[in-house]
Amino acid sequence: MSHSVTPRRPSHQSATLRAAIGRRVVLRAKVRVTSGGLLAIGGLVSSILLSTAVLVGVATHHRTTPHSD
Repeated sequence: MSHSVTPRRPSHQSATLRAAIGRRVVLRAKVRVTSGGLLAIGGLVSSILLSTAVLVGVATHHRTTPHSD
């Protein structure tokens, strides 16, 4: 007895954006992404934010000991 299993298609999330700047400029964007894609985007954004925080911390770090020449 064999059962055929049909694979499930991944569900998609979609979003649209319309932004107008004045009367002449109109920007439109549409995106469709799967749940796995949302997870990947979240991972990328969090890694960018974490690395930026580290760079800012290093760039603004002040020495507590005097610098000797």
